[in-house]
This record gives sequence, C-alpha cells and structure tokens, in this order.
Amino acid sequence: MSSWAEHELEQAEVSDELHVSSYRQDGTLRPYVAIWAVRLGDAVYVRSAYGPGNGWFRRAKASGTGRVRVGDVERDVRFEVPADDVHPSLDDVYRAKYGRYGRRMVDTVAGPALTGATLRVVPA
Repeated sequence: MSSWAEHELEQAEVSDELHVSSYRQDGTLRPYVAIWAVRLGDAVYVRSAYGPGNGWFRRAKASGTGRVRVGDVERDVRFEVPADDVHPSLDDVYRAKYGRYGRRMVDTVAGPALTGATLRVVPA
C-alpha cells in the first residue's frame, strides 16, 4: 500500500480545495471537481457537501479509484469508506480549517449527517 509523502499531506492541509476525479469503466477520467478536503494525521479525507447524493461522490464511491490534484501534487488514488470512529475528529478538523467561511458553509461538511458522505483518499 502506498502512502502520502509529508509534502503531499501538507498540500492537502493548507490548500482550500482539492480537485477530484473518478475513473470511468473504460479507464478515462471524469472531469475534475473542486471540493474541500482535510488532513487528519497521515490521511486525507473528502466529504460531499449536502450529503452522499452529489454526483462526484456517488461516482467516486462506485468507481473506488480516481485522481486528485492539490497544490503541486497530482496522484492516482483509491476512495475508501473510513472507519466510523474518525468522524468526530473529522468534524473538528473541517471546522478548524474552514471556520472562516462561517457556520452555514461549514455545516455542509461537518456533523453527523455527513458520516455517509465521507471518503478516505488513499494513494494508489
């Protein structure tokens, strides 16, 4: 299993947006979508604002593979459902990182309703 380099983790930590794309069945990439992402320890997580119904999230979860761009990093990845116990810490990290945008915006990516709309982004 591959892991993130410290520089890659730092890019995810300091950048407001991560661009995510999933692979189609024919092996081509879908268009990139800009989303909020956070670093928690040695891992990167993404959440679908407003829940699991967003197209990018449904496709990433179904495909299980894709590509991300953040800062000067571009990498093939796997999308995995995270362990249940990580969600309270993720809420805290999302609120700390994006709190300057106000509660109304941050609540779209933090809280118990987002448990099913979260993916761990793992280097391929």
